[in-house]
Parts: sequence; structure tokens; C-alpha cells
Amino acid sequence: MTKTIIAISVLALAASGGDKGTDWNAAGKAWWKHVSYLASDKLKGRNVGSPGFDLAAEYVAAQFEKAGLKAAGSDGYFQPVGFVETSLISTSVELVRRDRGIKVPIPEEAHTGYASQSPQEMEAPVVFAGYGLVIPEAKHNDLEGLQVSGAVVAFLTGGPDKIDGNLRSHYSSIEQRWKALRAAGAVGMISIPNPKSMEIPWARQSLSWGMARMELSDPTMNFTQGLQFSASWDPAKANDLFAGSGHSIEEVLEAANNQQPLPHFAIPGKISATLRVSSKQISSKNVVGLRMGDDAALKNEFVVISAHLDHLGEGKPVNGDGIYNGAMDDASGIASLIEIAKALQQGRVSTKRSILFLAVTGEEKGELGSAVFAARPTVQGRIVADLNMDMFLPLFPLKWLEVQGLNESTLGSDVTEVARATGVQVQADKEPNRNRFIRSDQYSFIKKGVPSLAFKFGYIPGGQEEKIFKDWYATRYHGVTDDADQPVDEAAAAQFNNILKNLAVRVANADQAPSWTPASFFRRFTTLSE
Repeated sequence: MTKTIIAISVLALAASGGDKGTDWNAAGKAWWKHVSYLASDKLKGRNVGSPGFDLAAEYVAAQFEKAGLKAAGSDGYFQPVGFVETSLISTSVELVRRDRGIKVPIPEEAHTGYASQSPQEMEAPVVFAGYGLVIPEAKHNDLEGLQVSGAVVAFLTGGPDKIDGNLRSHYSSIEQRWKALRAAGAVGMISIPNPKSMEIPWARQSLSWGMARMELSDPTMNFTQGLQFSASWDPAKANDLFAGSGHSIEEVLEAANNQQPLPHFAIPGKISATLRVSSKQISSKNVVGLRMGDDAALKNEFVVISAHLDHLGEGKPVNGDGIYNGAMDDASGIASLIEIAKALQQGRVSTKRSILFLAVTGEEKGELGSAVFAARPTVQGRIVADLNMDMFLPLFPLKWLEVQGLNESTLGSDVTEVARATGVQVQADKEPNRNRFIRSDQYSFIKKGVPSLAFKFGYIPGGQEEKIFKDWYATRYHGVTDDADQPVDEAAAAQFNNILKNLAVRVANADQAPSWTPASFFRRFTTLSE
């Protein structure tokens, strides 16, 4: 049973002046009912291609139909998505120095990547390239002056604060990073997380390492072609990697944390890896429902409200529990899709533009389901906005709403006005080094030129709400305890749903479609997509 925070939330919501007459507790319970089913052990963590995911997809389609949404997939409510699933058989990694191999404990020290096209054996030198970033707009090139050709490039995650956070985030994506590294002749990459930005402790990350990996079966949508080796390295053990270089992880972190230039250097010896995997084709699906607009000139423009339906499935048991239920991540967002659709139906709300409700697959595998939909939408017309919900975390009363992408498009002023009308204050991303704006499904739409937003419950730094927020990441994110037995503010979640509903309606009825601000880095994608 959820441990709701009712009394405080009711007072906050009443003071906020939300929709008059709304019973926020009842609305929150209706939302939580969907979360409880989707995050139940019956669905086994909703992994892509699993029976549990298929049950979840059927549930969402049925709820969309009840809410009056028209089937808008290529197969009823569904858009089929093909994947290649790669399972790990065995792997080993050695640091080879002076003809002596030093075994790297996997996954205790490093988490290696693997895919269907990964070579069975590889050996290459290693260089450390600072942040490993190539950002032409900022005249920043960490590869300059390094012998990168034929090498594995190691780097610290993050980047200089002087570079705009969203610009830095874009070039930190696996797609853009590997594009630059491959162009320079690199054969692999090793990321070393900055402990200040680690959302999950290393030991807990290791529990989910080794699960099957997935890529899209369409090779034209595989952005890591040519990647022979990839790994994430425990920063606490990074000196094993740096040994003999004359540099240490403490030196690197001190420079990073004081915004000083990072050293760049060759690492003595080579890295040697062996890998055995098995691969198979599997299928999954996006779920697509449509509420048609009623303006003859605008009904073929679409405001997308999205969330991801998949989670991690089953993995290594923790205290006897091996199901990664994914309640907040992201059954919460799917439940909000359903409740927003129901609210529009019950309020008989009409809009000029159409509103499309999208539950995607494969977000946990790299935003893959949304990439397919953004590239090959199942509706004819123009997508003008994406409002994405991915673990918005209603862990306490909604006083502040963090909006990722707040200053990038005209959607920022829209959400500010809608939230203000309920007494909720809007704030920008407080932790840009975590790259959250490019780490969920809105990024698939952004790359197609579509103005987009993503959301988290906000807080004032230094307060109790920040502690609750960060403790959730440290103890529950991608863990077995992100289940239906955790403290959640149901009433605040209902208020959030109301804000998202009103935002979608405002955008769908606006005279002009949303647009990127003149200074936004992401503005370029509008031109590229035309």
C-alpha cells in the first residue's frame, strides 16, 4: 500500500487554487490505480519483448479506448517496433602492461557494453581525453593533439560549466560522442562518472549489469556502428586504469570540480577484451491514441504527450526480489497519459490541433521506440510539440515544477503561465551535468526539430524536499524498490496531471505553433528536419 502524504498535500493544493471542485485525493487514487497495476509483479518489470510488456500494452490500449481516443497506430493502437536482443554469455577485460595482463573485475570495477555486432576479441591502446567532447560551437575539442586513431578513448563525464548545459548535453549523447570519436579514428570509449553526478551508487549499478541489451533491428537506425569496445569504469577504481601514466583520478576530479582544464594523456599499455554473446530478433510496440482537433486548418498538427511503457524486467535478486517494477520509472507517466485523456473526455474539451497520446517502448534501451515514432510517425501531418513524462517523481507536495527545456522554446512561457495559474512556480534544470534533457524520449522529437519539454517535481536546494529527491535516486532509481510500496503524494500527482492537461490544451489552441527561441542551440534541428 502506498504511503501517501495527504494532509500537507491537500493544504498546498487548496492554496494553489487548482480547478475548483476537484477532489485531488480521489483523482490521485485513480492515477495510482494504473501505476499499481503496471508496476505489479504480474508484469515482471515490463521488459521490451516480454509477456509482461505485452500485457501492459494491451492495458494501455484498452484505457485509451475507454478515454475516447482513436486508434492511431499502424496496427490499431499499436506501432510494431523490431529489436535485436543481445544476451551476454561471457566477457573478460585485461590491462596489458609490459606483456603482463592484469585482469579487471567485471562488474565490480568496470561495466562493459555489448551488442550484436561487437567483436569477439579486441586489443587497443588507451588515451584519456578529458571530457572526451568535441563541441564546435564552443571551440572545444578534447581530442586535439591526442593520438586517437586506433585507440580506446577514456573520459570523465560532465563538462566545463562555461559551455551551455544543453549544448554540452547534446554532444555528450552516445550518438554525438561516438560520431566525433569515430571520425577521429577511435575504436572504443570508456566513461568514468564524476562521483558528484552519479545518480546510482556503483555497487547498485552492478546489480543490473549483465541484462540483455537491445538495438533496433533496422541497421539504418543504429548509431554505434564500428564501436568495438565500450565500458563505464568505477571512479573509485580509476587509478587502476591510469597506472603508470603519471596522473591520478584525484587530480582529474580536483580539476573538474574547480573548473580547471583536465589533463590529457596516453595510458601505458593496452586494453584487451574478449566477448561472447548470443542475439535474436524480438518484437515490441508503441501504443498510440488520438484525440482529433476540430479546426479544419490545424487538425493535422499534433501535440504529443508521451511517456515510456518499458522498464528493466527481471535481474539479480536483492533481498529475494528480482523484479525491477518501474513504478515511478515510468508507470507514473503512463498513468498520467491515461488520466489526462480521461479528463479531456469527461470535460468534453475541444481543441483546434489534435492531441496524440504516445506510450513508447525501448526508452530504457536508448530512447529507441520514440526514435522510431519520431522518424516514422503513424499520423499524417506535422508534430508541433512533445510534452514528455518520465518519472516526474511526485514524492512531496507540488510547489515547484522543474522544466527541462524551459528556456529553449516558446513552450517555456506556456508552461510558466499554466503552472502559475495553479500557484505552482516553474524552475529550470538545476543539475545540467546529469544531461537529463537528452536522456529521455523528448530527445527523439528534438532531433526532428520539434520543441519539447520534460518535467520533474522541483524543490529549493538545501531543503528537505531535495533530500527526499536525491535519496530516491540513490536508493530506488533502477532498483527493485521502485515498486508500488513507496511514499508517493497521489494528490500532488493529480495536480501535475491537471497542469499537463491544461498545457496541452493551451498549445493545441494557440494561434501559432510552438517555436524554438532565437538563441536555442536546438533551433538548428528545425532546418535539418525540413
